[in-house]
Amino acid sequence: MKRISIKIMLTAGLLAFSIISCKKNLILTPNDQVTQQQVFSSPASITQAMAKVYGSFALTGNDGGSGAPDIAGIDEGSSDFFRQMWECQDLTTDEAVYTYSDPGVYDMQNTVWAATNQVIQGLYDRSLYQITLANNFLQQTTPALLASRGITGNDATTIGYYRAEARFLRAYQYWILMDVFGNPPFVTENTVLGSGLPPQIKRADLYAYVVSELKAIDPLMVKPMQNAYGRADEAAVWALLARVYLNAGVYTGTPDYNDAITYASKVIGAGYSLIPDFTQLMLADNNLNGGVPGGGIASQDEFIFTINYDGVKTQGYGGTQFLTHGSTGGSTEIPADFGVASGYSELRTKSNMIALFPTPPFTDGSHFPNNGNADTRAEFWYPGQTLAITSQATFSNGIAVTKFRNVTRTGAQGQSTTYSDIDMPIFRLPEMYLIYAEAVLRGGSTGDAGTALKYVNLVRTRAYGGSTAGNITAPELTLQFILDERGREFFWEGYRRTDLIRYGLFTSASYVWPFKGGVATGTGVADFRNLMPIPQSDLSANPNLIQNTGY
Repeated sequence: MKRISIKIMLTAGLLAFSIISCKKNLILTPNDQVTQQQVFSSPASITQAMAKVYGSFALTGNDGGSGAPDIAGIDEGSSDFFRQMWECQDLTTDEAVYTYSDPGVYDMQNTVWAATNQVIQGLYDRSLYQITLANNFLQQTTPALLASRGITGNDATTIGYYRAEARFLRAYQYWILMDVFGNPPFVTENTVLGSGLPPQIKRADLYAYVVSELKAIDPLMVKPMQNAYGRADEAAVWALLARVYLNAGVYTGTPDYNDAITYASKVIGAGYSLIPDFTQLMLADNNLNGGVPGGGIASQDEFIFTINYDGVKTQGYGGTQFLTHGSTGGSTEIPADFGVASGYSELRTKSNMIALFPTPPFTDGSHFPNNGNADTRAEFWYPGQTLAITSQATFSNGIAVTKFRNVTRTGAQGQSTTYSDIDMPIFRLPEMYLIYAEAVLRGGSTGDAGTALKYVNLVRTRAYGGSTAGNITAPELTLQFILDERGREFFWEGYRRTDLIRYGLFTSASYVWPFKGGVATGTGVADFRNLMPIPQSDLSANPNLIQNTGY
């Protein structure tokens, strides 16, 4: 197939078409600025349309950071997919606290959100918007339509891969909706326009759809590590299946740890490897962490699927731009160390996360970025910050984070001091190692304890700079250890809420963090908050929808 890089596709596709959301028909009726015939008339224009399907993960509109938003009714700067997902997944937990009282943010970190919360509305709309794009692409690129437009041969084969990738991106967004909202509206490319408002799908039924869709496209995808960097391949399908199966008990009431082991093992056996230095994972040139220099095919050893950010070509105020600028700005920090002109003094972490790591030997900033900690994943900034959080509005309350830095491995600044070059991995190899281990510990019979321990210690050895000093023994490998290890490994990568729910700790009074439940010392909350509400605006517009219990 033709090897077309994501960043080239994004540049070509920025103005391919724009779909502006309307609450009543958000996932049914596109409002194209050009006709469907124009958009899907040739292989080149179809590639541009596919660029929009991918680009909506990294961009918020067609004019860069602001000016022509994809979605109406929300500040464009905060409407980026990963930013909205991160605020639902990490800001609601023990991992992060936000300084500014942006609409809806404090209610999220205080676990007191309602169905009118703007952050929740933003993620809901963004996921449905991206499903709309995928559905539209699939409707307009059927084999029959391609043939009618004279598109055959290798071009048709390439577009066939695009179609499988669009189905994967749609399945991923339906997983987001299943995980966060449980029971969202549901349509596919086969839904007839004008047939009425979208029906609601039950969580267990959506689980069955996501699993069946991923299995259906598995043989249609480009083989692992053979697609252009940033595009989904067969390993991305396996990784999502492993994640979905690990949480099957939450989604359906029936666990499926054997399938979690099976699909994690498929990814592990596909040829990926850990890069040697953890502190280089989230840098401006992290697309070059292994593989082919220059960002071509298989240019990443560890990342299975990424959202690609580019300081020139994908400008916006979400994703890794948000995480880099937001976590910088303390009184003793140097913005240039983070590749930014100035920090926003927004984001820092809580004592719960600091407690997961060994005590650092240096807390004066002299061993930036991880204070000489034996565990190199402890990328924190202590000077000028306090461990205790008595005021959410005070940036110095809470420890700053140094994980995301818009500089290269040589220390050179990224392309822009305003926007980010740091790609965001959606799936990394260590997740597959830890899924395997957790599924074995939870009773999965298709794996074995010795392999589980080996995989955990591969993650630990890399974390300790190649030393086995942090390795554990079989008696130490417990479910609690896996949860803590996931916290250390995937800190601020959008995992935590799902993990805590799977462990029964997200709402529980047995595990609290500052301002959980709106109390400074933390408190338990009602279990209905394991699901977020269907936004009130969509409930009002679509009588087919029933609100989640408790809201």
